Amino acid sequence: MSAATAVDERLAPASLVRRLLGRPELGAVVGAVAVFVFFSLVAPTFLQASSLSTILYSASTIGIMAVPVAMLMIGGEFDLSAGVMVTTSALVSSMFSYQMTADVWVGVLVSLLVTLAIGFFNGFMLTRTKLPSFIITLGTFLMLTGLNLGFTKLISGTVSTKSIADMEGFPSARALFASKWEIGPVTLQITVLWWLALVAVATWILLRTRAGNWIFAVGGGADAARAVGVPVVKTRIGLYMGVALCAWISGQHILFSFDVVQSGEGVGNEFLYIIAAVIGGCLMTGGYGSAIGSAVGAFIFGMTSNGIVYAQWNPDWFKFFLGAMLLLATLLNAWVRKRAEASK
Repeated sequence: MSAATAVDERLAPASLVRRLLGRPELGAVVGAVAVFVFFSLVAPTFLQASSLSTILYSASTIGIMAVPVAMLMIGGEFDLSAGVMVTTSALVSSMFSYQMTADVWVGVLVSLLVTLAIGFFNGFMLTRTKLPSFIITLGTFLMLTGLNLGFTKLISGTVSTKSIADMEGFPSARALFASKWEIGPVTLQITVLWWLALVAVATWILLRTRAGNWIFAVGGGADAARAVGVPVVKTRIGLYMGVALCAWISGQHILFSFDVVQSGEGVGNEFLYIIAAVIGGCLMTGGYGSAIGSAVGAFIFGMTSNGIVYAQWNPDWFKFFLGAMLLLATLLNAWVRKRAEASK
């Protein structure tokens, strides 16, 4: 009787509470609700339709990069070059198109190849040298920061690129990377659609494909994953190239939104991407997290950064709130995971 009961317990479907506790993004969802309610009470304009447009746009610009960074963190690695890589992508597109007087789509495609090559370089150096990803990508960050400024000054004579708004292909490229629509009182930027599409694709990869299993396995322990046949090298390189692909998308948005690019942009944004992923449930040690969680983390960032403005507070307090949310989210995620493991 006791054996049959044990079998029945193992086969019984998990309760709703247990399933919720097992979701990495649970803590982020609770935090998002709290932040929403808080700013709804202290900032009357927070609930206006125009405010929603601004919040979604802010969240999407961070969220596009937070998705691949979250996948990379699930795989147990970091990329400190992600922020300046976005700027590199935009600079290559702009300067190549301008200098070659080519259709801007040529510059866009060249930028894609260059950005993917940077991602491949990060992954290749990591797997070849066995150095920590912190060191590898910190080196890439410094090199790209110097290259962005040096090449821009060398080619353009200033720290920003020349205008390419009158070049062939610009309108169609802007439509793909920087268009927007008016839906009643809400302005919907195309970055929101890019963001949601990337979250959907990443979630499918992580939960429904063999590659997703590889990512979790590598993050949980590379040696153990390699022992059971997981292609660790390919998985890591693929993750870094995924970060590069999204950096290209973000870079093209910046270029075709503002027409010109400042070579010093992007420095420090890599921490925002990591913070969004951690708030969304990713562990610093790897092997745990979700793409949906990174989206919730980015949405919290959008609400906080704009909510402070709507509440008419000093925006200097934003970094304080960001740091506090990071610490609280990390503690909450650790507690949720312990409860989930205890309930198994």
